[in-house]
Amino acid sequence: MKIVFLDVKTIGEDIDLSGYEQLGEVVRYPFSAPGEIPARAADADVLVLNKPRIDEEAIRGALKLKLVCVTGTGTNNLDKDYLKSRNIAWRNVAGYSTESVAQHTFAMLFYLLEKLSFYDDYVKENRYTGDTSFTHFEEHFHELNGKTWGIIGLGNIGRRVASIAEAFGSRVIYSSPSGSAPQPGYRQTDMDTLLASSDIISVHAPLNRHTEDLIGAEAFRRMKSSCIFLNLGRGAIVDEQALAQALIHDEIAAAGLDVLREEPIRPDHPLLGIRDSKKLLITPHVAWASVESRTRLMGIVLEQIREFFAGSAHLP
Repeated sequence: MKIVFLDVKTIGEDIDLSGYEQLGEVVRYPFSAPGEIPARAADADVLVLNKPRIDEEAIRGALKLKLVCVTGTGTNNLDKDYLKSRNIAWRNVAGYSTESVAQHTFAMLFYLLEKLSFYDDYVKENRYTGDTSFTHFEEHFHELNGKTWGIIGLGNIGRRVASIAEAFGSRVIYSSPSGSAPQPGYRQTDMDTLLASSDIISVHAPLNRHTEDLIGAEAFRRMKSSCIFLNLGRGAIVDEQALAQALIHDEIAAAGLDVLREEPIRPDHPLLGIRDSKKLLITPHVAWASVESRTRLMGIVLEQIREFFAGSAHLP
């Protein structure tokens, strides 16, 4: 068996992938441009990838290919109809990053809620040195206890965020963009109610026809001026130009983003003009990427390959 990693850099060099070598030959490419994929996939039995587009143009000549493994949940980069026509199986992984993304959600929230960038700068810029008081609370902040936390997309991650928010004493409500039936034990509301009544709003939904461009200028106008908005779902759920305007005009208090429409961020992105870290925090799509999460992910992919070829002569 030959296993080809098309963009192994997206997994990280710190993750042990030696288990794959027990299955056969392993070839690793840091990244693969579209034009490079046909040659690299030509004699592969398995392709492991995150972002490359896999369609007829990419794998027409890959006559041995039997399995495509996506190191993530989203599969928009797979032409599933073409794979089916070739009898090539595909696998993705869900649920591996729940703890990591939930943790990052609260890391972003507390950074913004407690104005940590301001207070860190206050000390490091020597403004605390020789201060007349032992304390300094120029930038006001509030407790989570008693606040309303609105969640858009109540999947595994959304439910984990809900449980942590409730542990802090928040009242949790949620809305389902796809109109899913209410989940027992959770307060479901319509989107307008969630937008208008939430002190914190976090997005944990997938990108689909129900969520694309869901949060735009009108949605930001409906939010409280004190609202903190967090997007840890997909970038295209949010109109980023509208978000920039909402922050500039103080329609909302702050925003934290781990996902963007275009990744990496383009140099003319409207949000790059907002330099105030009390208002805006952007991280480079890293919420999923704790060491434990990435280790878990690649262990699952390895087992998917083992199971697919179980009993096959391709296995050692």
